[in-house]
Amino acid sequence: MTSAALAGSTGLVGSEILKTLLAHPSITTVHAYTRRDLPNSTSSNKLHALQSTDTATWPSLYPTAPPAPLFLSALGTTRAAAGGPEAQRAIDHTLNVALARAAKDAGATTYVLISSGSASSKSAVPYSKMKGETEDAVRALGFAHTVILRPGLIVGARSESRPAEAVFRGIARALGKVSNVLKDSWAQDAEVIARAAVRAGLDCVEGKREEGVWVLEQGDIIRLGRTEWKVEKAK
Repeated sequence: MTSAALAGSTGLVGSEILKTLLAHPSITTVHAYTRRDLPNSTSSNKLHALQSTDTATWPSLYPTAPPAPLFLSALGTTRAAAGGPEAQRAIDHTLNVALARAAKDAGATTYVLISSGSASSKSAVPYSKMKGETEDAVRALGFAHTVILRPGLIVGARSESRPAEAVFRGIARALGKVSNVLKDSWAQDAEVIARAAVRAGLDCVEGKREEGVWVLEQGDIIRLGRTEWKVEKAK
């Protein structure tokens, strides 16, 4: 049994992580960062909102008495939603790293980051480079366990409009109805990514993984997330 903290709890993957944490029998408390009221369809008493419209205060809100040993981040935005590349970086990189550092300082032992399949600090593509730099920064913090998930195209219903992605998400959903094999290598469902993130984090907290960095590529996400899905459905 353990407690968890989550950043990015209202996004496509983050909202699925929140649902998974609240439903998981091994999680006793979920501390979720948010700028607005969080949905809690099951009225779970596990949910504790770390709420502030000023994200600069978020690092100071990390639970310390007692600390949450498991911290997950699905925090991210688009350039358009943020208002430009610098504003996007302030959230995707700067805030992510600040929250990870606060979690480490508070005593968190396992950090789980939802990154991107294209992430590389050596990339010439600005978005991929930023994601890679975030990965490098959180690795350097030295958590006992650092878990990095690198999904491909994320399939699910987004609240904001991304016309170009919407076309490919539609294709992925259509192919998935025929066979998951046709989409798994390039697109993963948000709920599968979420379940993989939670399962990986719990495996680390429960001592089922050696200490160090664990990178889950798309195939690993499918394997772990879909196995977890089947277990939950069986229950």
